[in-house]
Amino acid sequence: MLPIGDDNSSRKTIPLVTYALIALNILFFLVELAGGDDFIMKWAFVPSRFLANPIGDFPTLFTSMFMHAGLVHLGGNMLYLWIFGDNVEDRFGHVKFTIFYLLCGLAATFAQLAFSLNSDVPNLGASGAVAGVLGAYILLFPKGSVKVLQGQRVIPVPALIVIGFWIVLQLFSGIGSIVGPAQTGGVAYMAHIGGFIAGFALTFLLRGGSSPRLTTG
Repeated sequence: MLPIGDDNSSRKTIPLVTYALIALNILFFLVELAGGDDFIMKWAFVPSRFLANPIGDFPTLFTSMFMHAGLVHLGGNMLYLWIFGDNVEDRFGHVKFTIFYLLCGLAATFAQLAFSLNSDVPNLGASGAVAGVLGAYILLFPKGSVKVLQGQRVIPVPALIVIGFWIVLQLFSGIGSIVGPAQTGGVAYMAHIGGFIAGFALTFLLRGGSSPRLTTG
């Protein structure tokens, strides 16, 4: 199942922050391509290096969440951010959504750090922050519907199923990364899980006392 869009009929604002985040991620990727390995090593988050010099390496907590390992990595993250981010931004507002996104990204990085303290492998990607957006979407739009490409057909699928499938995949892969890191293909699954949990928790704080919207998202 490949999600390609959702119902935005209930959206009231233009998702300026979501569009800006997508543009920034694409821009960073282009700079990565130009800068090569030296740029990646300098601005990606490296657990062991950060623990050795937290102040000096502090900027990488943020720069790393706008970097990607390739076009597929970038495309997948931006697709999910484009589908789900605009709706969450509409509910939170531009400023709150910006803070929310960054906090989810930080939570994801520290979740991965907790399981890779001595690692010299660069961590990069928006996956953790995007995972936080998915966590928020589930709470805010429990009856949301997503357009999914299945074969040559586009069919509506409940967002809970689309996101739930993603969650199950991350949980099993996350367990695999603890038991046998060599089997996980270098993907920071614990960052995905940490970002999702952070997004879920932060949504309770940011949405205030309002109840979840029951129309499709």
